[in-house]
Amino acid sequence: MSQIIRTKDYSFELPAELIAQDPLSDRSASRLLILDKNSGQICHESFKNIADYLRSGDCLVLNNTKVIPARLIGKKRSTEALVEVLLLRREENDVWEAMVKPGKKCRAGAVLIFGDETLVGTVIQVLDNGNRRIRFTYHGIFEEILDALGEMPLPPYITHKLEDKNRYQTVYAKHEGSAAAPTAGLHFTETLLKNIQEKGVRLAYVTLHVGLGTFRPVKVENAAAHHMHSEYYEISAQAADTINQTKAEGGRVICVGTTSLRTIESGSKELSDLKKSSPRFFLAASHGDTDIFIYPGYHFKMVDALITNFHLPESTLLMLVSAMAGHSHILSAYQEAIEKEYRFFSFGDAMFIL
Repeated sequence: MSQIIRTKDYSFELPAELIAQDPLSDRSASRLLILDKNSGQICHESFKNIADYLRSGDCLVLNNTKVIPARLIGKKRSTEALVEVLLLRREENDVWEAMVKPGKKCRAGAVLIFGDETLVGTVIQVLDNGNRRIRFTYHGIFEEILDALGEMPLPPYITHKLEDKNRYQTVYAKHEGSAAAPTAGLHFTETLLKNIQEKGVRLAYVTLHVGLGTFRPVKVENAAAHHMHSEYYEISAQAADTINQTKAEGGRVICVGTTSLRTIESGSKELSDLKKSSPRFFLAASHGDTDIFIYPGYHFKMVDALITNFHLPESTLLMLVSAMAGHSHILSAYQEAIEKEYRFFSFGDAMFIL
């Protein structure tokens, strides 16, 4: 797509007090702004009632990634200076790509210790993007050590301490690997999902391990030149079959969160059919890395609707939802959400674009 997407066109003023700092005691008690992507019409609901807007034969697509407590506070063995390590991506058994602060003094060969040397990391390479490749040594099971020593890597706009790690996990989180939660899914409870299924709505689970690049701001004037971070995704044969069946039978594919949407669109393939003038698509069971960047002008292949939270100004995610509902409709909806004092970002309220 050779077009100009002006980053500044996706700016808006958000009062700081509308940034949700803590999760609600009841996950499904969030507010829900419903936006008709064609007309721009808006109505206001409670997330508890979202099933009223779903139909038998629809399919909800959920990202079952699990956030790891990826934030480690330790010190350099040589100087005992404090360091913060944020695990981003497991490259092999005990080697991780990570962000290190302060990074300037953590050159190749630096040894970092955590928890009275329960966990020791050696910087083996400084990458071109400034991140580090670190090899860890330890006694025991890495995941158990990380659970004991690590903290949840909350986004920078959340300053309150999270008392319960599980509140930054979806109730269906299964596969460990994310450095950030797929936050649209935080609104669902097991009871709500059961009620949705009883209505005849299918559930399909995919996996995309969310990286911290999801919070990375767009720093170029023409957002189309922005380089997206790469994230690992996986679509099982069962999930692909469920979603393809939904499309074939005329149901809607409704993604829970931008990560689920990016996964489905990454795995969509064109299906040749000489009897039809327009191309049709199917979802392939697949896995790998995706750096798909969706912004206005994008043609959605499989996804019909989206449940999502409210996103940061000038972010790739705001551009993604604008691709689905239109730039003017999204900014009008955001302005109304601000006027009605919706809660924004990870622990905030939700929007249903349909």
